[in-house]
Amino acid sequence: MHDIQQKLEAMRAKARLGGGQKRIDSQHAKGKLTARERLELLLDEGTFEEWDMFVEHRCADFGMADNKVPGDGVVTGYGMINGRLVFVFSQDFTVFGGALSEAHAEKICKIMDQAMKVGAPVIGLNDSGGARIQEGVASLGGYADVFQRNVMASGVIPQISLIMGPCAGGAVYSPAMTDFIFMVKDSSYMFVTGPEVVKTVTHEEVTAEELGGAIAHTSRSGVADLAFENDVEAIQMLRRFYNYLPLNNKEKPPVRPSGDPAGRLDHSLDTLVPDNPNKPYEIKELIYKVVDDGDFFEIQRDYARNIVVGMARMDGQTVGIVANNPMVLAGCLDIKSSIKAARFVRFCDAFNIPVITFVDVPGFMPGTSQEYGGIIKHGAKLLYAYAECTVPKVTVITRKAYGGAYDVMSSKHLRGDVNFAWPNAEIAVMGAKGAVEIIFREDKGDPAKLAAKEAEYKARFANPFVAGARGFIDDVIQPHETRKRICRSLAMLKDKKLDNPWRKHGNIPL
Repeated sequence: MHDIQQKLEAMRAKARLGGGQKRIDSQHAKGKLTARERLELLLDEGTFEEWDMFVEHRCADFGMADNKVPGDGVVTGYGMINGRLVFVFSQDFTVFGGALSEAHAEKICKIMDQAMKVGAPVIGLNDSGGARIQEGVASLGGYADVFQRNVMASGVIPQISLIMGPCAGGAVYSPAMTDFIFMVKDSSYMFVTGPEVVKTVTHEEVTAEELGGAIAHTSRSGVADLAFENDVEAIQMLRRFYNYLPLNNKEKPPVRPSGDPAGRLDHSLDTLVPDNPNKPYEIKELIYKVVDDGDFFEIQRDYARNIVVGMARMDGQTVGIVANNPMVLAGCLDIKSSIKAARFVRFCDAFNIPVITFVDVPGFMPGTSQEYGGIIKHGAKLLYAYAECTVPKVTVITRKAYGGAYDVMSSKHLRGDVNFAWPNAEIAVMGAKGAVEIIFREDKGDPAKLAAKEAEYKARFANPFVAGARGFIDDVIQPHETRKRICRSLAMLKDKKLDNPWRKHGNIPL
Protein backbone atom coordinates (compact mmCIF):
# COMPACT_ATOMS: atom_id res chain seq x y z
CA MET A 1 0.00 0.00 0.00
CA HIS A 2 2.82 2.37 0.89
CA ASP A 3 4.47 1.77 -2.50
CA ILE A 4 1.24 2.54 -4.33
CA GLN A 5 0.82 5.75 -2.35
CA GLN A 6 4.37 6.79 -3.16
CA LYS A 7 3.80 6.02 -6.83
CA LEU A 8 0.60 8.07 -6.79
CA GLU A 9 2.37 11.07 -5.27
CA ALA A 10 5.20 10.75 -7.80
CA MET A 11 2.70 10.71 -10.66
CA ARG A 12 0.88 13.73 -9.21
CA ALA A 13 4.17 15.60 -8.87
CA LYS A 14 5.05 14.81 -12.48
CA ALA A 15 1.65 16.04 -13.67
CA ARG A 16 1.93 19.24 -11.63
CA LEU A 17 5.31 19.97 -13.21
CA GLY A 18 3.76 20.02 -16.68
CA GLY A 19 6.42 20.56 -19.32
CA GLY A 20 9.18 20.84 -16.75
CA GLN A 21 10.88 23.56 -14.72
CA LYS A 22 12.74 25.01 -17.71
CA ARG A 23 9.50 25.68 -19.59
CA ILE A 24 7.82 26.99 -16.43
CA ASP A 25 10.70 29.47 -16.05
CA SER A 26 10.25 30.46 -19.70
CA GLN A 27 6.54 31.08 -19.07
CA HIS A 28 7.38 33.27 -16.07
CA ALA A 29 10.02 35.14 -18.10
CA LYS A 30 7.28 36.21 -20.51
CA GLY A 31 5.33 37.68 -17.58
CA LYS A 32 2.82 34.82 -17.71
CA LEU A 33 1.62 32.51 -14.97
CA THR A 34 1.40 28.75 -15.45
CA ALA A 35 -1.92 26.98 -15.97
CA ARG A 36 -2.05 25.85 -12.34
CA GLU A 37 -0.99 29.21 -10.90
CA ARG A 38 -3.84 30.81 -12.81
CA LEU A 39 -6.36 28.40 -11.34
CA GLU A 40 -5.00 29.01 -7.83
CA LEU A 41 -5.73 32.73 -8.27
CA LEU A 42 -9.09 32.23 -9.95
CA LEU A 43 -10.64 29.78 -7.50
CA ASP A 44 -11.25 30.08 -3.77
CA GLU A 45 -8.34 28.63 -1.82
CA GLY A 46 -8.52 24.87 -1.37
CA THR A 47 -11.66 24.36 -3.49
CA PHE A 48 -10.16 23.04 -6.74
CA GLU A 49 -11.08 19.46 -7.56
CA GLU A 50 -8.96 18.29 -10.49
CA TRP A 51 -10.15 15.71 -13.01
CA ASP A 52 -8.13 13.64 -15.49
CA MET A 53 -4.72 14.50 -14.10
CA PHE A 54 -3.31 11.28 -15.54
CA VAL A 55 -4.78 11.42 -19.04
CA GLU A 56 -2.20 11.07 -21.82
CA HIS A 57 -2.40 11.37 -25.59
CA ARG A 58 -2.70 8.26 -27.75
CA CYS A 59 -0.60 9.39 -30.72
CA ALA A 60 2.20 7.07 -31.86
CA ASP A 61 3.35 9.00 -34.94
CA PHE A 62 6.37 11.30 -35.30
CA GLY A 63 8.00 9.99 -32.12
CA MET A 64 5.06 11.01 -29.93
CA ALA A 65 4.77 7.53 -28.36
CA ASP A 66 7.86 8.31 -26.29
CA ASN A 67 6.80 11.87 -25.47
CA LYS A 68 3.90 11.81 -23.06
CA VAL A 69 3.10 14.18 -20.20
CA PRO A 70 0.34 13.41 -17.65
CA GLY A 71 -2.58 15.77 -18.18
CA ASP A 72 -1.70 16.32 -21.85
CA GLY A 73 -1.51 20.09 -21.78
CA VAL A 74 -4.72 21.09 -20.02
CA VAL A 75 -5.76 21.23 -16.35
CA THR A 76 -9.48 20.58 -15.85
CA GLY A 77 -11.91 20.33 -12.93
CA TYR A 78 -14.21 22.42 -10.78
CA GLY A 79 -14.05 24.71 -7.77
CA MET A 80 -15.62 27.77 -6.21
CA ILE A 81 -15.49 31.51 -6.89
CA ASN A 82 -16.70 33.39 -3.82
CA GLY A 83 -18.43 30.21 -2.67
CA ARG A 84 -20.22 29.54 -5.98
CA LEU A 85 -19.59 26.53 -8.22
CA VAL A 86 -17.69 26.85 -11.49
CA PHE A 87 -16.10 24.40 -13.93
CA VAL A 88 -12.72 25.34 -15.38
CA PHE A 89 -10.09 24.32 -17.87
CA SER A 90 -6.67 25.91 -18.10
CA GLN A 91 -4.42 25.14 -21.05
CA ASP A 92 -0.78 24.52 -20.20
CA PHE A 93 1.59 26.15 -22.68
CA THR A 94 4.55 24.33 -21.12
CA VAL A 95 3.22 21.03 -22.51
CA PHE A 96 3.47 20.87 -26.32
CA GLY A 97 2.73 24.62 -26.43
CA GLY A 98 -0.75 23.90 -25.09
CA ALA A 99 -1.60 22.28 -28.44
CA LEU A 100 -4.96 20.54 -28.51
CA SER A 101 -4.95 16.78 -29.00
CA GLU A 102 -7.82 14.32 -29.06
CA ALA A 103 -7.28 13.50 -25.37
CA HIS A 104 -6.88 17.20 -24.48
CA ALA A 105 -10.24 17.94 -26.13
CA GLU A 106 -11.91 15.00 -24.38
CA LYS A 107 -10.89 16.47 -21.02
CA ILE A 108 -12.47 19.81 -21.88
CA CYS A 109 -15.61 18.11 -23.21
CA LYS A 110 -15.96 16.07 -20.02
CA ILE A 111 -16.12 19.10 -17.73
CA MET A 112 -18.44 20.93 -20.14
CA ASP A 113 -20.81 17.95 -20.12
CA GLN A 114 -20.76 17.85 -16.33
CA ALA A 115 -21.31 21.60 -16.09
CA MET A 116 -24.44 21.23 -18.21
CA LYS A 117 -25.71 18.38 -16.01
CA VAL A 118 -25.37 20.30 -12.77
CA GLY A 119 -26.06 23.78 -14.14
CA ALA A 120 -22.81 25.66 -13.50
CA PRO A 121 -20.75 28.08 -15.64
CA VAL A 122 -17.61 27.13 -17.55
CA ILE A 123 -14.51 29.33 -17.59
CA GLY A 124 -11.78 28.53 -20.08
CA LEU A 125 -8.25 29.88 -19.68
CA ASN A 126 -6.83 29.68 -23.21
CA ASP A 127 -3.08 29.50 -23.86
CA SER A 128 -2.50 27.22 -26.83
CA GLY A 129 -0.50 27.04 -30.03
CA GLY A 130 -3.46 25.44 -31.80
CA ALA A 131 -4.14 21.94 -33.07
CA ARG A 132 -1.59 19.20 -32.31
CA ILE A 133 -0.26 18.74 -35.86
CA GLN A 134 1.10 15.25 -35.16
CA GLU A 135 -2.46 14.01 -34.61
CA GLY A 136 -3.87 15.41 -37.83
CA VAL A 137 -7.63 15.18 -38.23
CA ALA A 138 -8.09 13.68 -34.74
CA SER A 139 -7.20 17.06 -33.20
CA LEU A 140 -9.55 18.84 -35.62
CA GLY A 141 -12.30 16.46 -34.52
CA GLY A 142 -11.48 17.37 -30.94
CA TYR A 143 -12.04 21.07 -31.70
CA ALA A 144 -15.39 20.32 -33.33
CA ASP A 145 -16.46 18.31 -30.27
CA VAL A 146 -15.74 21.36 -28.10
CA PHE A 147 -17.55 23.67 -30.55
CA GLN A 148 -20.67 21.51 -30.43
CA ARG A 149 -20.73 21.75 -26.65
CA ASN A 150 -20.25 25.53 -26.78
CA VAL A 151 -23.37 25.75 -28.91
CA MET A 152 -25.42 23.40 -26.72
CA ALA A 153 -24.38 25.29 -23.58
CA SER A 154 -25.13 28.72 -25.08
CA GLY A 155 -27.96 30.36 -23.14
CA VAL A 156 -28.03 27.46 -20.67
CA ILE A 157 -24.92 28.15 -18.59
CA PRO A 158 -22.64 31.22 -18.76
CA GLN A 159 -19.42 30.59 -20.67
CA ILE A 160 -16.42 32.90 -20.27
CA SER A 161 -13.10 32.76 -22.11
CA LEU A 162 -9.92 34.32 -20.77
CA ILE A 163 -7.27 34.48 -23.51
CA MET A 164 -3.88 34.40 -21.78
CA GLY A 165 -1.58 33.47 -24.65
CA PRO A 166 -1.86 32.48 -28.28
CA CYS A 167 -5.21 31.39 -29.69
CA ALA A 168 -5.02 30.84 -33.43
CA GLY A 169 -6.70 29.04 -36.30
CA GLY A 170 -9.67 26.86 -35.43
CA ALA A 171 -8.99 27.43 -31.72
CA VAL A 172 -10.51 30.93 -31.91
CA TYR A 173 -14.01 29.66 -32.62
CA SER A 174 -14.63 28.14 -29.21
CA PRO A 175 -14.02 31.47 -27.40
CA ALA A 176 -16.00 33.25 -30.12
CA MET A 177 -19.09 31.24 -29.17
CA THR A 178 -18.75 31.89 -25.45
CA ASP A 179 -20.57 34.80 -23.80
CA PHE A 180 -17.57 36.96 -22.91
CA ILE A 181 -13.92 37.11 -23.96
CA PHE A 182 -11.28 38.79 -21.80
CA MET A 183 -7.68 39.22 -22.99
CA VAL A 184 -4.29 40.14 -21.54
CA LYS A 185 -2.32 42.97 -23.14
CA ASP A 186 0.98 42.14 -24.86
CA SER A 187 0.80 38.41 -24.09
CA SER A 188 -2.42 37.17 -25.71
CA TYR A 189 -3.63 37.23 -29.27
CA MET A 190 -6.36 35.72 -31.45
CA PHE A 191 -6.47 35.34 -35.21
CA VAL A 192 -7.71 32.86 -37.79
CA THR A 193 -4.52 33.15 -39.85
CA GLY A 194 -1.20 34.39 -38.47
CA PRO A 195 1.10 37.18 -39.70
CA GLU A 196 3.15 34.85 -41.92
CA VAL A 197 0.11 33.55 -43.80
CA VAL A 198 -1.27 37.09 -44.11
CA LYS A 199 2.04 38.23 -45.60
CA THR A 200 2.10 35.35 -48.09
CA VAL A 201 -1.50 35.73 -49.25
CA THR A 202 -2.21 39.48 -49.04
CA HIS A 203 1.38 40.85 -48.85
CA GLU A 204 0.46 42.81 -45.72
CA GLU A 205 3.22 43.30 -43.15
CA VAL A 206 1.64 43.01 -39.70
CA THR A 207 2.74 41.88 -36.25
CA ALA A 208 0.83 39.36 -34.13
CA GLU A 209 -0.09 42.16 -31.72
CA GLU A 210 -1.40 44.42 -34.50
CA LEU A 211 -3.27 41.57 -36.15
CA GLY A 212 -4.92 39.99 -33.14
CA GLY A 213 -3.68 41.50 -29.88
CA ALA A 214 -5.85 42.58 -26.97
CA ILE A 215 -6.02 46.23 -28.06
CA ALA A 216 -6.95 45.31 -31.64
CA HIS A 217 -9.81 43.07 -30.51
CA THR A 218 -11.18 45.33 -27.78
CA SER A 219 -11.08 48.58 -29.77
CA ARG A 220 -11.27 47.68 -33.47
CA SER A 221 -12.87 44.28 -34.10
CA GLY A 222 -15.08 43.99 -31.03
CA VAL A 223 -14.19 40.29 -30.76
CA ALA A 224 -13.03 40.66 -27.15
CA ASP A 225 -14.80 42.49 -24.34
CA LEU A 226 -12.00 43.73 -22.08
CA ALA A 227 -8.20 43.88 -22.04
CA PHE A 228 -6.15 43.75 -18.85
CA GLU A 229 -2.55 44.61 -18.03
CA ASN A 230 -1.44 41.16 -16.83
CA ASP A 231 -2.61 37.70 -15.78
CA VAL A 232 -3.24 38.71 -12.16
CA GLU A 233 -5.44 41.71 -13.00
CA ALA A 234 -7.37 39.70 -15.58
CA ILE A 235 -8.15 36.93 -13.09
CA GLN A 236 -9.09 39.35 -10.30
CA MET A 237 -11.51 41.19 -12.60
CA LEU A 238 -12.97 37.90 -13.80
CA ARG A 239 -13.68 36.93 -10.19
CA ARG A 240 -15.44 40.28 -9.70
CA PHE A 241 -17.45 39.86 -12.90
CA TYR A 242 -18.52 36.34 -11.90
CA ASN A 243 -20.38 37.77 -8.90
CA TYR A 244 -23.00 39.30 -11.20
CA LEU A 245 -23.93 36.08 -12.98
CA PRO A 246 -26.43 33.33 -12.18
CA LEU A 247 -25.11 29.76 -12.34
CA ASN A 248 -27.54 28.83 -15.12
CA ASN A 249 -30.64 29.92 -17.02
CA LYS A 250 -33.07 28.45 -14.50
CA GLU A 251 -32.04 30.61 -11.58
CA LYS A 252 -31.94 34.33 -10.94
CA PRO A 253 -28.65 36.18 -10.47
CA PRO A 254 -27.28 36.43 -6.94
CA VAL A 255 -28.60 39.23 -4.73
CA ARG A 256 -25.93 41.09 -2.77
CA PRO A 257 -27.51 43.44 -0.22
CA SER A 258 -26.06 46.93 -0.15
CA GLY A 259 -26.08 49.74 2.35
CA ASP A 260 -27.03 52.09 -0.49
CA PRO A 261 -30.71 53.01 0.09
CA ALA A 262 -33.06 52.11 -2.78
CA GLY A 263 -34.85 55.44 -2.28
CA ARG A 264 -31.69 57.55 -2.44
CA LEU A 265 -32.12 60.83 -4.34
CA ASP A 266 -29.31 62.59 -6.24
CA HIS A 267 -30.12 66.22 -7.00
CA SER A 268 -26.94 66.68 -9.04
CA LEU A 269 -28.71 64.75 -11.81
CA ASP A 270 -31.14 67.65 -12.24
CA THR A 271 -28.37 69.59 -13.98
CA LEU A 272 -26.70 66.70 -15.82
CA VAL A 273 -28.33 67.39 -19.19
CA PRO A 274 -27.22 70.76 -20.68
CA ASP A 275 -29.81 73.35 -21.73
CA ASN A 276 -28.31 73.31 -25.22
CA PRO A 277 -29.80 70.17 -26.86
CA ASN A 278 -26.71 69.78 -29.06
CA LYS A 279 -24.21 69.83 -26.20
CA PRO A 280 -22.92 66.40 -25.06
CA TYR A 281 -22.73 65.11 -21.50
CA GLU A 282 -21.28 61.99 -19.90
CA ILE A 283 -23.97 59.30 -19.62
CA LYS A 284 -21.70 57.22 -17.37
CA GLU A 285 -22.10 59.90 -14.68
CA LEU A 286 -25.79 59.03 -14.60
CA ILE A 287 -25.03 55.30 -14.42
CA TYR A 288 -22.55 55.66 -11.56
CA LYS A 289 -24.96 57.86 -9.63
CA VAL A 290 -28.01 55.59 -9.85
CA VAL A 291 -26.52 52.09 -9.36
CA ASP A 292 -25.63 50.57 -5.98
CA ASP A 293 -22.49 52.08 -4.46
CA GLY A 294 -21.43 53.60 -7.80
CA ASP A 295 -20.25 50.13 -8.84
CA PHE A 296 -20.56 49.57 -12.60
CA PHE A 297 -18.72 46.82 -14.50
CA GLU A 298 -18.53 48.10 -18.07
CA ILE A 299 -18.22 45.64 -20.95
CA GLN A 300 -16.55 46.53 -24.28
CA ARG A 301 -15.70 50.00 -23.02
CA ASP A 302 -13.21 50.69 -25.85
CA TYR A 303 -15.45 49.51 -28.70
CA ALA A 304 -18.46 51.30 -30.21
CA ARG A 305 -18.26 53.89 -27.45
CA ASN A 306 -21.45 55.61 -28.64
CA ILE A 307 -23.27 52.98 -26.60
CA VAL A 308 -22.41 51.85 -23.07
CA VAL A 309 -23.18 48.35 -21.75
CA GLY A 310 -22.31 46.59 -18.52
CA MET A 311 -23.37 45.02 -15.24
CA ALA A 312 -24.43 46.75 -12.04
CA ARG A 313 -26.78 46.24 -9.09
CA MET A 314 -29.94 48.07 -8.12
CA ASP A 315 -31.10 47.44 -4.55
CA GLY A 316 -28.80 44.40 -4.51
CA GLN A 317 -30.16 42.86 -7.71
CA THR A 318 -27.96 42.32 -10.77
CA VAL A 319 -29.04 44.41 -13.75
CA GLY A 320 -27.71 44.92 -17.26
CA ILE A 321 -27.26 48.55 -18.28
CA VAL A 322 -27.57 49.79 -21.87
CA ALA A 323 -27.12 53.54 -22.50
CA ASN A 324 -26.61 55.79 -25.51
CA ASN A 325 -23.53 57.96 -25.00
CA PRO A 326 -23.92 61.56 -26.30
CA MET A 327 -20.17 62.09 -25.90
CA VAL A 328 -19.44 59.86 -28.91
CA LEU A 329 -21.12 60.36 -32.31
CA ALA A 330 -23.89 62.23 -30.44
CA GLY A 331 -25.13 58.85 -29.19
CA CYS A 332 -26.27 57.74 -32.67
CA LEU A 333 -26.85 54.06 -33.30
CA ASP A 334 -24.53 52.63 -35.93
CA ILE A 335 -23.54 49.14 -37.06
CA LYS A 336 -21.03 48.44 -34.31
CA SER A 337 -23.09 49.83 -31.43
CA SER A 338 -26.22 47.96 -32.57
CA ILE A 339 -24.39 44.63 -32.60
CA LYS A 340 -22.66 45.34 -29.28
CA ALA A 341 -25.90 46.20 -27.48
CA ALA A 342 -27.95 43.44 -29.15
CA ARG A 343 -25.59 40.69 -28.02
CA PHE A 344 -25.53 42.10 -24.48
CA VAL A 345 -29.34 42.32 -24.28
CA ARG A 346 -29.65 38.74 -25.49
CA PHE A 347 -27.19 37.56 -22.84
CA CYS A 348 -29.18 39.32 -20.11
CA ASP A 349 -32.42 37.85 -21.42
CA ALA A 350 -30.97 34.33 -21.51
CA PHE A 351 -29.86 34.55 -17.88
CA ASN A 352 -32.76 36.35 -16.20
CA ILE A 353 -30.97 39.67 -15.77
CA PRO A 354 -33.28 42.75 -15.94
CA VAL A 355 -32.30 45.36 -18.52
CA ILE A 356 -32.16 49.09 -17.67
CA THR A 357 -31.96 51.33 -20.75
CA PHE A 358 -30.98 55.01 -20.67
CA VAL A 359 -31.99 56.66 -23.94
CA ASP A 360 -30.52 59.73 -25.60
CA VAL A 361 -30.49 58.87 -29.28
CA PRO A 362 -30.88 61.29 -32.20
CA GLY A 363 -31.30 58.42 -34.67
CA PHE A 364 -29.29 55.99 -36.76
CA MET A 365 -25.96 57.06 -38.20
CA PRO A 366 -26.37 58.34 -41.79
CA GLY A 367 -23.92 57.77 -44.65
CA THR A 368 -22.94 55.41 -47.43
CA SER A 369 -20.49 53.43 -45.27
CA GLN A 370 -23.32 52.60 -42.87
CA GLU A 371 -25.85 51.77 -45.57
CA TYR A 372 -23.40 49.69 -47.60
CA GLY A 373 -22.26 48.00 -44.40
CA GLY A 374 -25.80 46.85 -43.70
CA ILE A 375 -27.06 49.21 -40.98
CA ILE A 376 -30.61 48.11 -41.82
CA LYS A 377 -29.92 44.50 -40.85
CA HIS A 378 -27.51 45.30 -38.05
CA GLY A 379 -29.83 47.88 -36.51
CA ALA A 380 -32.59 45.29 -36.70
CA LYS A 381 -30.49 43.02 -34.48
CA LEU A 382 -30.91 45.43 -31.58
CA LEU A 383 -34.61 45.83 -32.32
CA TYR A 384 -34.98 42.03 -32.44
CA ALA A 385 -33.06 41.58 -29.18
CA TYR A 386 -35.24 44.04 -27.25
CA ALA A 387 -38.49 42.75 -28.80
CA GLU A 388 -37.66 39.12 -28.01
CA CYS A 389 -36.44 39.92 -24.48
CA THR A 390 -38.81 38.77 -21.71
CA VAL A 391 -36.91 39.83 -18.58
CA PRO A 392 -37.96 43.02 -16.74
CA LYS A 393 -37.20 46.06 -18.91
CA VAL A 394 -37.07 49.58 -17.47
CA THR A 395 -36.37 52.50 -19.81
CA VAL A 396 -35.49 56.11 -19.00
CA ILE A 397 -35.40 58.70 -21.80
CA THR A 398 -33.01 61.39 -20.61
CA ARG A 399 -33.09 63.71 -23.62
CA LYS A 400 -33.59 62.75 -27.29
CA ALA A 401 -35.51 59.76 -28.61
CA TYR A 402 -35.94 60.35 -32.32
CA GLY A 403 -37.33 58.27 -35.16
CA GLY A 404 -36.85 54.55 -35.47
CA ALA A 405 -34.13 54.71 -32.83
CA TYR A 406 -36.83 55.68 -30.28
CA ASP A 407 -38.68 52.48 -31.16
CA VAL A 408 -35.57 50.32 -30.99
CA MET A 409 -34.32 51.47 -27.59
CA SER A 410 -36.65 49.36 -25.42
CA SER A 411 -39.75 51.43 -26.13
CA LYS A 412 -43.19 50.59 -24.79
CA HIS A 413 -44.01 49.19 -28.25
CA LEU A 414 -41.30 46.51 -27.81
CA ARG A 415 -42.87 45.39 -24.52
CA GLY A 416 -40.93 47.74 -22.28
CA ASP A 417 -42.41 47.18 -18.80
CA VAL A 418 -41.83 50.61 -17.32
CA ASN A 419 -40.93 53.59 -19.50
CA PHE A 420 -39.96 56.88 -17.88
CA ALA A 421 -38.88 60.20 -19.35
CA TRP A 422 -37.14 63.18 -17.83
CA PRO A 423 -39.04 66.52 -18.18
CA ASN A 424 -36.73 67.82 -20.92
CA ALA A 425 -37.06 64.65 -23.05
CA GLU A 426 -37.82 65.07 -26.73
CA ILE A 427 -39.74 62.17 -28.27
CA ALA A 428 -40.41 62.79 -31.95
CA VAL A 429 -39.93 61.52 -35.48
CA MET A 430 -36.92 63.83 -35.83
CA GLY A 431 -35.41 67.03 -34.50
CA ALA A 432 -37.45 70.23 -34.82
CA LYS A 433 -35.16 71.86 -37.42
CA GLY A 434 -35.23 68.89 -39.79
CA ALA A 435 -38.96 68.36 -39.32
CA VAL A 436 -39.82 71.99 -40.08
CA GLU A 437 -37.59 72.03 -43.20
CA ILE A 438 -39.59 69.08 -44.54
CA ILE A 439 -43.10 70.13 -43.47
CA PHE A 440 -42.66 73.76 -44.53
CA ARG A 441 -40.24 73.32 -47.42
CA GLU A 442 -42.06 76.03 -49.42
CA ASP A 443 -40.90 78.57 -46.80
CA LYS A 444 -37.18 77.76 -47.17
CA GLY A 445 -36.47 81.26 -48.43
CA ASP A 446 -37.91 82.84 -45.29
CA PRO A 447 -35.58 82.12 -42.32
CA ALA A 448 -37.71 84.13 -39.88
CA LYS A 449 -40.83 82.17 -40.74
CA LEU A 450 -38.95 78.87 -40.47
CA ALA A 451 -37.55 79.88 -37.07
CA ALA A 452 -41.07 80.64 -35.84
CA LYS A 453 -42.32 77.29 -37.13
CA GLU A 454 -39.36 75.53 -35.47
CA ALA A 455 -40.23 77.15 -32.12
CA GLU A 456 -43.85 76.10 -32.62
CA TYR A 457 -42.83 72.53 -33.44
CA LYS A 458 -40.58 72.39 -30.37
CA ALA A 459 -43.35 73.60 -28.10
CA ARG A 460 -45.76 71.09 -29.60
CA PHE A 461 -43.59 67.97 -29.92
CA ALA A 462 -40.18 68.37 -28.21
CA ASN A 463 -41.44 67.15 -24.86
CA PRO A 464 -42.46 63.85 -23.26
CA PHE A 465 -46.12 64.72 -22.79
CA VAL A 466 -47.39 63.81 -26.24
CA ALA A 467 -46.02 60.30 -25.78
CA GLY A 468 -47.32 60.36 -22.20
CA ALA A 469 -50.82 61.24 -23.42
CA ARG A 470 -50.82 58.06 -25.50
CA GLY A 471 -49.47 55.89 -22.67
CA PHE A 472 -46.13 55.33 -24.43
CA ILE A 473 -44.45 56.87 -21.35
CA ASP A 474 -45.66 55.65 -17.96
CA ASP A 475 -44.50 58.73 -16.09
CA VAL A 476 -42.41 61.86 -16.45
CA ILE A 477 -39.98 61.85 -13.52
CA GLN A 478 -37.52 64.25 -11.97
CA PRO A 479 -33.90 63.27 -12.75
CA HIS A 480 -32.99 63.20 -9.04
CA GLU A 481 -35.52 60.42 -8.34
CA THR A 482 -34.31 58.12 -11.12
CA ARG A 483 -32.73 55.54 -8.80
CA LYS A 484 -35.77 55.39 -6.54
CA ARG A 485 -38.19 54.92 -9.43
CA ILE A 486 -36.07 52.23 -11.11
CA CYS A 487 -35.67 50.28 -7.86
CA ARG A 488 -39.41 50.42 -7.21
CA SER A 489 -40.10 49.24 -10.75
CA LEU A 490 -37.71 46.31 -10.39
CA ALA A 491 -39.33 45.31 -7.08
CA MET A 492 -42.73 45.32 -8.80
CA LEU A 493 -41.36 43.27 -11.72
CA LYS A 494 -39.47 40.66 -9.72
CA ASP A 495 -42.07 37.94 -10.39
CA LYS A 496 -42.78 38.96 -13.99
CA LYS A 497 -43.72 36.08 -16.26
CA LEU A 498 -43.82 36.46 -20.02
CA ASP A 499 -43.39 33.67 -22.56
CA ASN A 500 -42.76 34.00 -26.26
CA PRO A 501 -44.64 31.67 -28.65
CA TRP A 502 -43.15 28.18 -28.93
CA ARG A 503 -40.66 27.84 -31.73
CA LYS A 504 -37.50 25.95 -32.44
CA HIS A 505 -35.74 29.31 -32.63
CA GLY A 506 -36.29 32.67 -34.24
CA ASN A 507 -34.36 33.88 -37.26
CA ILE A 508 -32.50 36.93 -35.98
CA PRO A 509 -31.26 39.15 -38.86
CA LEU A 510 -27.63 38.08 -38.86
